[in-house]
Amino acid sequence: MPSRDPNDADFRRLWYVRYADDFLLGFSGPRHEAAQIKQRIGQFLRETRRLELSEAKTLVTHARDNAARFLGYEVVTIHADGKHDQRGQRIINGLVRLKVPNDVIVERCRRYMRNGKAAHRPERLLDDDFSIVGQYGAEYRGFVQYYLLAFNADRLWRVHHVMRTSLLGTLANKHKTRVAPISRRLRMAVKDRGRPQTALAVTRERGEGKKPLVAMFGGISLATKKDATLRDRPLVVYSSVRSEIVQRLLAQKCENCGSEDGPLEIHHVRRLADLDRPGQTEQPTWVKRMASRRRKTLVVCDRCHQDIHRDRSGWQKRMRHWRAG
Repeated sequence: MPSRDPNDADFRRLWYVRYADDFLLGFSGPRHEAAQIKQRIGQFLRETRRLELSEAKTLVTHARDNAARFLGYEVVTIHADGKHDQRGQRIINGLVRLKVPNDVIVERCRRYMRNGKAAHRPERLLDDDFSIVGQYGAEYRGFVQYYLLAFNADRLWRVHHVMRTSLLGTLANKHKTRVAPISRRLRMAVKDRGRPQTALAVTRERGEGKKPLVAMFGGISLATKKDATLRDRPLVVYSSVRSEIVQRLLAQKCENCGSEDGPLEIHHVRRLADLDRPGQTEQPTWVKRMASRRRKTLVVCDRCHQDIHRDRSGWQKRMRHWRAG
């Protein structure tokens, strides 16, 4: 028997949480009173702030039957009569928990799949192994760390499996080999929160007296982390210009010819749309690299930078003619 009366007609409790313009109310009480609260909130916003509640998004749901969506999570109450503590009492009935929505997992996996199976990413074949692993690792890490508060965070293993298969397929396609030797070469044992994990890692040496750079995919425990700090703006590869440019410069390698000698410079273009115009003739390698990565910067050595501006291929001259026309 429960220690408290779950059907007490005089019991009420109201919790409120807000993030920017999204808010969520947790109410213990009759449904008709929850509808009255919603009506009063709509009236207040309409009369004092001249705002209207979205009828499609502002819903009254029962947390046990229908989950409430808030900031990418599903908010639910869990119920299981078979879960007991050491005293034999039920311990989780009625607890409010966060849940990873199934459609979020499906959508994340879809980005790395083709025809229902995990597939390689051809737009990344021009990058070196360090950059490819770093891109996959940043995308996976940003997604997983946001959902570690969920009680079913272990379901993110499906995302790990699809992304890992896509990563190994991309590297195998680049080196014209099979997936197995790539996996054996990059596998590394790490620990996260005291638990052994397996990751894929590529190390780049930077000379004597400097710490090597390590690009890693995986190595994150998928156990629920109640004290996890959420980042509402996770790292997006090739969009956070400052941190990414610094990392690419620290690599001390020309992204066009692969040279590691001499100082590095940054080549810029005005618009990404100029890099991939339909009907153009054969493009130089540096144009293909920038177009495939969808970025307007390229870290190059001094020699490559001079070759680009000397326009030996005639590509920039054709682009100036296209703009003028």
